[in-house]
Amino acid sequence: MNKTPNPKAWLFVIPVVVLVAFNALIPLMTVVNYSVQETFGDNVFFWEGMKWFEEVLRSERFHESFLRQIAFTGMILVIEIPLGIAIALAMPRKGPWVSVCLVLMALPLLIPWNVVGAMWNIFALPDIGLLGRMINGLGIDYNFTQQPVSAWSTTVLMDVWHWTSLVVLLSYAGLSAIPDAYYQAAKIDGANAWAVFRFIQLPKMKRVLTIAILLRFMDSFMIYTEPFVLTGGGPGNTTTFLSIDLVKIALGQFDLGPAAAMSLIYFLIVLLVSWIFYTLMMRGEEN
Repeated sequence: MNKTPNPKAWLFVIPVVVLVAFNALIPLMTVVNYSVQETFGDNVFFWEGMKWFEEVLRSERFHESFLRQIAFTGMILVIEIPLGIAIALAMPRKGPWVSVCLVLMALPLLIPWNVVGAMWNIFALPDIGLLGRMINGLGIDYNFTQQPVSAWSTTVLMDVWHWTSLVVLLSYAGLSAIPDAYYQAAKIDGANAWAVFRFIQLPKMKRVLTIAILLRFMDSFMIYTEPFVLTGGGPGNTTTFLSIDLVKIALGQFDLGPAAAMSLIYFLIVLLVSWIFYTLMMRGEEN
């Protein structure tokens, strides 16, 4: 039976469209406006065309920040996705411990980003922090405020602690949706644990893992608050990722033109990589 479309349904969508336009499109157009002009205050603008985009793309500072961002995001994905899947596989499927495990996994996600950075800043201080004193007590020279390797490892460890739970919860949801009939058939066939994971669990988790990887890619690629509170982008520029560098240009130097151009390039990189990844991951899926 053919359904008659009801155009009145659009009336329910209009408020959402207006809200999105106000919160996204208007600020975006403001950034576009700044990216092609120069201003010296008093609301006076001078047309610059593509000058700021060329300046950003040729800037060694941008290239260094971009490489640091790529390295950080790559490390996060390599660590958090397998770790999250492993924890989800180890969690119970039935019984009272299910609720306990789910609550414990959700706790880190409830903590605000700035609080996470402040917590880890105190936790990792070499003089008074529990983690810092413990590592130094083992004979390892550790000081994330002065040593680039320590700063990097602490930033990565903080993000893993904060966001692995998201991958765990999504993976657990995917595992819980697998019917028992698949496991019964595998048991009859004599499949071992690895075969069950490879041919049953992993394919069935493909969609939720796609969401998990996309979310973690976008979040880690745009991370700002946690590393800024933890290290301030230092020591030196060791943990100055693209987002931190962008804020320094926009607010620290008040170079609104280059900052606007850099933010648009930043946005397009995230959008393009996310689209390519999603397209590759969902290739061969049925509509």
